[in-house]
Amino acid sequence: MSLLRFHLDEDAEADALIRALRDRGVDLTTSSEAGLIDVDDETQLQWAARKGRVLLTCNAADFCRLYATWLAAGRHHSGIVIAEQQRLPVGEMLRRILRLRADIDSTIMFDRLELLNRW
Repeated sequence: MSLLRFHLDEDAEADALIRALRDRGVDLTTSSEAGLIDVDDETQLQWAARKGRVLLTCNAADFCRLYATWLAAGRHHSGIVIAEQQRLPVGEMLRRILRLRADIDSTIMFDRLELLNRW
């Protein structure tokens, strides 16, 4: 099983969450680290797709639209996970991300969109 590797866009970047995920061995990059601050959502998804990373965002409206656009165009990505940042405390987001990572590998997540609130 190939574990998910994540990329957190600007909307999902929270120091406490990043630290907690890394403390548990989760492979992740952030927009800040990758020099992707203030780039559009399309560029974020392109970058994550090239790197084989699941994009984690709190920007539901834009990324649901982008997911549908890529699907219709036959474009591929490593997956998109949408979290509702305002509704979930960091500890709950951490638990859900870890549960998702334990249950779904990278081949299953390919071209898939998951809502973190389902986990």
